Amino acid sequence: MAPPERRRRSTQRDIAQRTGVSQATVSLVISGGAASTQIAESTRRAVLAAADEMGYTANVAARSLKGGRNRLLGLYTFESVFPTDQRDFYYPFLLGVEEEAARQGYDLLLFSSTGTDRDAARVGPREPGESGTPAAERSIYVGGSNRLKIADGCVLLGRNVRREELSALVREDFPFVFVGRREVDDAELSYVAADYVAATGALVAELARLGHRRILYLRALEDSEPTRDREEGYRRGLAEAGIVPDEALIRTLADPADLSIERVEEWIGGLGITALLVEPTEDDRLTEALATMAGTRRVRFPADCSLALLGDPPCWTPKSRDWTRFSLPRAQMAGQAVRVLIELLDQESHEPRQLTVPCAYVPGDSIGPVPENRAGARPEPGTGSGPESDGRPAT
Repeated sequence: MAPPERRRRSTQRDIAQRTGVSQATVSLVISGGAASTQIAESTRRAVLAAADEMGYTANVAARSLKGGRNRLLGLYTFESVFPTDQRDFYYPFLLGVEEEAARQGYDLLLFSSTGTDRDAARVGPREPGESGTPAAERSIYVGGSNRLKIADGCVLLGRNVRREELSALVREDFPFVFVGRREVDDAELSYVAADYVAATGALVAELARLGHRRILYLRALEDSEPTRDREEGYRRGLAEAGIVPDEALIRTLADPADLSIERVEEWIGGLGITALLVEPTEDDRLTEALATMAGTRRVRFPADCSLALLGDPPCWTPKSRDWTRFSLPRAQMAGQAVRVLIELLDQESHEPRQLTVPCAYVPGDSIGPVPENRAGARPEPGTGSGPESDGRPAT
C-alpha cells in the first residue's frame, strides 16, 4: 500500500497568493520588525489571519521533520532581562533549563519579544488607527501572533505575569510549563512549583519548638500565588503548634524601606512578638534594611527577636548575612519543568500537570530561643497596643 500523501507545508508565497499581496509584504508582516509598521493595518491583519488559517506560524520548520518536531524548546521570561549574572535570583532557573534540555537532546531558544504597553495588554492585533506608546514590555503576542510557536513547547518564568497571554496559550493548545504556581480563571495550567506551604509551616514549627508563640508574618503586598501559599503555610504551622492565629500579626509593607528599626521595636514592645517571618522582595531593599537594622544593635537577631526569611534573598552572596531561611531548589525546578514539558509533547492531549518540589531548610544564624527576659510577655490575640494593633495596617 502506498504511504499517505504528505501534506505540503504552507509558505509565504502561499499566503501572498491567498491575500493578493506580494511575498515581500508577507515577509515584512511575518517578521514583525520595524519595517512592518509601513504596511497598512488592513493588509497586516489579512496576512496574519491567512498565516494562522494555513498553519504557517504553527511551527513551520517542524512540519518537515519526522513526528512534527524540530527538537527545539523555548524559554520565555516575563522579566525585563534574561538572568545572565550568576548572582541573579533567576540565573539557576536558566541554568537548570539549559542543562536539562541538553540532557534530553533538545536545543534551547531564548525568547525576548517586546511590544508597546498596548501590545502587551491586548492579545490580538491593534485596532485600525491605533498607535502604541514607546514603553516596551515583555509580550508573547507581539503584533497579535504567538512567536513561541517556533519551538515545540516552552518553559515560562517570571513574577510579572500577563495572565491573559497564558489563557491564550491554553486556548491555542500550545504546550508550556510555568516554573512556579500560576493560575488563570478559565483554565488549568501546567507548572512546577516550590512547596511554599510545607516550607513555611516547617519554619513556624521550628520557631514553636524554640518556645515562640508570638510570630509575626511580614508578607508581600501583591496577592500572588507564592504569597498565598506562604500565608497558608504560616496558618497551618500555627494550627499544628496549637497557637491561635492573631490577625494583627500578619502585616504588609507598601515599601520595603518602611521596615525601620522603630517599626520592629514597636512590634516587639507593643505586640509582644518574639519572632519575625519575612517574605523576600524582588530586590535587595528588604534584606538590606534588615542588615542595616542589625548593624545598629538596637534590635539584635536572634538575641532580641528571631528572624527567618521565607525564601532566598534575591542576590545572596557568601558575604551576605546567613539568615535562617528555606531555599528554593531553583535549578531542580527548572529541570523538572523541562521534563514535564517533554512529557506533554509526547501526549496526544496536553492535560495539565502540576508538581511541587520540597524546599531546603537553611539553619543560618538568625533564630534562637525566646529571650529569657521576655519569656512571660505574651499578650493574648487582639490585646496589643499601638496604632497597628487592630489588624493589618493600611498599605
